[in-house]
Amino acid sequence: MSLANRRVVLTGIGVVTSIGMDAATYWDGLVHGRSGIKTIQAFDPAPLQTRFAGEIPDFDIKKYLVTRDERKQIRVMSRTIQLAVAAANLAMADCKVDKATLDPTRFGVEFGAGLIPSELDELGMASYLSTEGNTHAVDLQLWGEKGIGSIPPLWMLKYLPNMLACHVSILHNAQGPNNTITESEVASLLALGEAVRIIQRDQSEFMLVGGADSKLTPLSMVRQTLFGQMSRCNDTPEQAVKPFDARRDGIAFGEGSGVLVAEELEHAQRRGADIRGEIVGFGSAFHRGLTGQGLARAIRIALAQAGIEPLDIDHVNAHGLGSIKLDAFEARGIHEVFGTSVPVWAVKPNIAHLSAGCGTTELAASLLAFKHGVLPATLNYRVPDPACPLQVLTQPR
Repeated sequence: MSLANRRVVLTGIGVVTSIGMDAATYWDGLVHGRSGIKTIQAFDPAPLQTRFAGEIPDFDIKKYLVTRDERKQIRVMSRTIQLAVAAANLAMADCKVDKATLDPTRFGVEFGAGLIPSELDELGMASYLSTEGNTHAVDLQLWGEKGIGSIPPLWMLKYLPNMLACHVSILHNAQGPNNTITESEVASLLALGEAVRIIQRDQSEFMLVGGADSKLTPLSMVRQTLFGQMSRCNDTPEQAVKPFDARRDGIAFGEGSGVLVAEELEHAQRRGADIRGEIVGFGSAFHRGLTGQGLARAIRIALAQAGIEPLDIDHVNAHGLGSIKLDAFEARGIHEVFGTSVPVWAVKPNIAHLSAGCGTTELAASLLAFKHGVLPATLNYRVPDPACPLQVLTQPR
């Protein structure tokens, strides 16, 4: 087969979210309009201006790691890494592959990741010991003499962004191409684009691709509140995220992971895989400012690669942050290509903003919609905004 003819399909879905801990429960939450955005339970959020998030209160990584050797690695896994590992294990189970039949040197891992927030109890004592008097300023000499020594020796391994892909590859003996993309909320989709090109170049035939993130620590939430446009709907958190709605007042952060199995078509067919979809086009572009032109260019690149027209698209799975400025920017880009002819659906009112994990987690929603033949509604959309001229789905279709 020539490299130009190598086709890439998706054969497995693993998701860990606040509305579902596998593909089936995730879909059930989407189609029945459930929101996992609630008041934070992991710590007391009372001092924060935004006190809610898409939290997974009952997540336990031990449910996904069976052997003693696997569980030994938990001590060097931050929560973000744990979410990625769980979703990867679910994706492998969902694709029903016999790992013994895979060539480990052609089994790759590609992940998107971001800044993993540190736990306060791991750095709190170091900061305290390095602070002199009542100045609350860190003294670098004290930092060297006392502070560094109080930090757990393996602390760094828990927070390096590439450790998501590292742990997943070790657990599954994936010895093929391995990379991490740290591009914030587009990271996991860029990882998918790179995985597609790796398979098309015949450097791999089976890849785990995804992203994960969790911003639910006091330090991270304070930072997001100070520098991000966070919703303040603390009394009705399930209704806080309102993509493209004129009443929108900001975003909500969550935690979770979405991992997909990307596979060369003939490899999938030989093993009788259940093919969920095919990647027929991928586009990325950059444009300064919030005009929407860069997004429109990326969409057109993907359509041109696929050889299809805008009217061939049956829905757009939008980013849909709920941000006053960024929703208008996104709407301009979508409208420039599709006008109002294509239904637009957004998942973040259900699961919140998963940062580096949002792209593949939301793509999984579209794959499940294809499987079931239903497009769920966009929650909380009530009042159209002239700045967002889109056909937003308000009822399942």
